[in-house]
Order: sequence, then C-alpha cells, then structure tokens
Amino acid sequence: MMEILSLLGTGFGVVFQPTNLFLVLLGTTLGTLFGALPGLGPINGVAILLPICYTMGLPVDSSLIMLAGIYYGAEFGGRISSILLNVPGDAGAVFTCLDGYPMAQKGFAGPALAISGIASFIGGSISIVGLTFFAPMLASIAIHFGPSEYFVLMVFAFATISALMGSNPIKSLVGVVIGLLIGVVGVDATTGVLRFTFGEAELYDGFEFLIVIVGFFAVSEVMLMLEHHSSEDFEMPKVTRVYVTMKEIMYCKWTMLRSSIIGFIVGVLPGTGASIASAVSYTIAQKISDKEGTFGKGDIRGVAAPESANNACAGGAMIPMLTLGVPGSGTTAVLLGALMLYNVNPGPMLFVEQPLLVWGLIASMYVGNIMLLVINLPLVKIFTKILQVPYWLLVPCVTVLAFVGVYSVNFSTFALLLSIILGVLGYFLRKLHFSMATVILGFVLGKIMEDNLRRGFAISGGEIGIFFQGTINAVLWGMTLFILFVPMIAKIISKKYALGK
Repeated sequence: MMEILSLLGTGFGVVFQPTNLFLVLLGTTLGTLFGALPGLGPINGVAILLPICYTMGLPVDSSLIMLAGIYYGAEFGGRISSILLNVPGDAGAVFTCLDGYPMAQKGFAGPALAISGIASFIGGSISIVGLTFFAPMLASIAIHFGPSEYFVLMVFAFATISALMGSNPIKSLVGVVIGLLIGVVGVDATTGVLRFTFGEAELYDGFEFLIVIVGFFAVSEVMLMLEHHSSEDFEMPKVTRVYVTMKEIMYCKWTMLRSSIIGFIVGVLPGTGASIASAVSYTIAQKISDKEGTFGKGDIRGVAAPESANNACAGGAMIPMLTLGVPGSGTTAVLLGALMLYNVNPGPMLFVEQPLLVWGLIASMYVGNIMLLVINLPLVKIFTKILQVPYWLLVPCVTVLAFVGVYSVNFSTFALLLSIILGVLGYFLRKLHFSMATVILGFVLGKIMEDNLRRGFAISGGEIGIFFQGTINAVLWGMTLFILFVPMIAKIISKKYALGK
C-alpha cells in the first residue's frame, strides 16, 4: 500500500510539470468537444491527435497524458448532445438518451446535464482508484476470459434486456431481432460466406456502428423534429432550472455507486467497451430501482446510471492495456498503438521498466477528472441555451454534424445513404413506440456473441459443454438465471401475499 502511494506521489510530480498540466487541460477540453459532436467520440479524437503529438516531438509520457485526457474527456462530453438533442455523442452515451432527452423536453435539461457531470466524475474517480490499487489483480482475472466466457457474458447482457421490455415485451423482442439482423450483414468471418449484402461490395464489412447510431438516433430525431415543428400545437421546450439539488444527488447515490462498479468491471474485460457497460448498468438500475415505471420517461437515475458506468469503463479499459498489452476498448487499442509508436512495450513489466510513464498517466487521470468537473458544471447554463436555438437553425445543424461525422469516418456517400435508410426505419419504429435501445443492444451484443460462439465451438470441436465449464461460466450463468427469474418469483410471491391479506 505504502509503495503504491509513494509511486503515485512520483506520478503527481510528473503531472504537475507545467507542460504536462497544460496538456491534461487541453486533452480533457478537446475530449469534451469530441464527445459532444455526434459521430466523433473518443476513438476518433485520439486517432486524429496522435499524429500531431508525434510530429510535434512530445515525449511519450506527455503524449499519453494528453491522449488519455481526450479519451475520458470524450466520455464526459458524449452526454451533451444525448440529453439536449437525443443524438448520442458516442456509443457509450446511447442509454443516456433514454431519460436525458425526456428530462430536457420537460424543462430539466440543467439537472440532467449536472447530474450526468457528477455521475461521470464519480464513475471516473472510482475507476481511477481501482486502476491504482487493483490493476495487476484484475488483469490476471481478465486474462482467463476466453470465447466461452465472453459468450456467456453476452447471454447475461441479453438477459438484462428484460428490464427494458416494460409493457411491450413483443415489441422489445422484435427490436432485438431487428438489431441482430442488421448485425449479421456482411462477410461471415468464419466461413467467408456473404450474408445479406445483395451484391453490394460496400456491405461486405457490415454496418459500421456509427452509421447505425446516426441513422436510428440523429436522422430519425431530425424527422421527428420536423414533424413536431410543423404541427400547430408545437412549443419549444422550456428550461426551468439549470442546477441539480443535493436531494437529487442523494437520490442517485446508490445508482451511481453501483453503476460505477459495474462499468469498471466491464471495462477491465478486453473487447467490451462503454456501450455494454452503460447498457448493463442502465438495465440493472431499472430492474432494481424502477418501482414506479418512470425509467425511459425522464428519471434522473436513468441518466446517472449510464454516465457513471461509461466513465468508469474508460478507467477499467486501461488495466488490460497497461498490464497485459491487450486493449480493453477501441480507444485503448489506439493508445496501445501510440505506445508502440514510441517503442514502449505494454505488459506485466511496464510497471517495473517505465514507472514514471505509468504512474504519471494514472496521476493525470486524477487531475483530469477534477478538471472535467470544474469545466463542465459551470457550463451547464450555456449548454442549455442549445434548447433555445430556433428549430429552423437547429435541424440543419444537427443534420450536418451527423452526416459530417459519418463521412469523416467512412469517406463514403454510400454510408450516408445507409444512415438515411436506417433513419427512415428508425422514424417508423419510434412512431410505433419501439425502443431504440433494444435495437442497438441487439446490434452490438449480437456480433460479439456470434463471434465468441463460433470460436468456442471451434476450440471444443463442436461440443456445447465448453460453455458450462469453469468457475467464471458458472458465476455468469448463475447471474443470468438470477436476473431472469428472481424478479418474476418475487412478483408472484408479492401477489400471493397481497391476496392473502
């Protein structure tokens, strides 16, 4: 313990050098902007700035400090467009839309933005403490996750979807199936067979996540904006207050703590990411806390849960990258490339061979997390002004931002056409009261689930027993059965108890 604190103190000595302190501020500020702009997000922000850092001749520790600041700063900023425009800034912010946007429509954009900033700070702080004290231990557990364990983890994630079904389970299941169908488009990685490409070469790689997000959220939202704006009873949403009360913070405290731990654990598992962390934390929060059926209608806990989880996930994803040399997310894969660009080999010996680099990075995350809170909370009032922008100006701006985001990643007009087609589909689904969250979950989790199912069968020679072997699988199956059947049993018992009275 004392040795860790001593090394952390050395890391703060690195961070508090004027140049590095400025780079933390610059990275977190740019990250917030990248996160707030639909379609960019942390991975694009880091990828864009990496060549600049390298060509400027910045030392490896300074470059990594700035790039990491962009990473967790973007997780902070992704909530802004999600809450105000119902357009996720990145994958981790999808679930923030579900309650954040309804809060904004009711005039509570300020509290939604404020609680999301506080939840992000708490999630980030918990993950950094975990990174400081538990990195080697957690990495040794994560390394035991193979294809069978990841498959069962995805089964557990799908089990949590039952919390999103509400009063329309059929529609929710249809939404999941739609997401799964979109996810299987492209070349089968195992057999090389083309699936649902219709002879179109640009579909061989399947649907990019960004295209799906922009289509189902941004384009469909623009269509709904135009429809509502043209109606006679349309009114601009009013902003009632721009602050969050202590009562609201305490109301969310257990949600934020639980979601931060979930997000951190999911982040440690290589290949998962903020989208899965926020999905699992939101659905578990809904299972546990949604007694009145207010989730999805503007419940402040529905904002706190995904925001604390996706920021905690960012810290957790650093653990496998630093200790094993295995990226925990797409963004940490780019950070891993940055280390290799500077001839630094991540792995178990990194903490011994490059202590100043590692502990300087960890210390910079403490400082950057505080900077993000200080920067973001005072700007809540300015952010809410977006809701007062006339729709004749707001709609084209949202459209341009969304399409620029898609084109800048794919450089393809076909990608724009796909996003429009998915946007039209999303518009009709939303008019029919389908949950976009279930569609996105089906798309994201289905691809990971299928890949690991194939790998598991390849390893076992087609034996299904591999998915039931080992302690990790047993624990995950137990959690899945718990989340599926315990609420149902509890409901039956409570009904019998009520009838007995």
